[in-house]
Amino acid sequence: MEIQWRRSSKSSKSSKSSNAEGSDCLELAEHEGEILLRESDRPDVVVRTSHAKLRAFLGGAKEGEFDDLA
Repeated sequence: MEIQWRRSSKSSKSSKSSNAEGSDCLELAEHEGEILLRESDRPDVVVRTSHAKLRAFLGGAKEGEFDDLA
């Protein structure tokens, strides 16, 4: 089964990308019960996590826990 990667926007280019073309962004996918993350410019490096860990991370990000890193 082919992995279906998703970007942060519904178009092929992300509005939150770090470059003018909108092509450098994070991509996420669900595969065999895990969440996969990769950078579009480094598709060979994949980080695997669980739904619960991603949910906890996103909750922390929404609350500003990582604002000092941006």
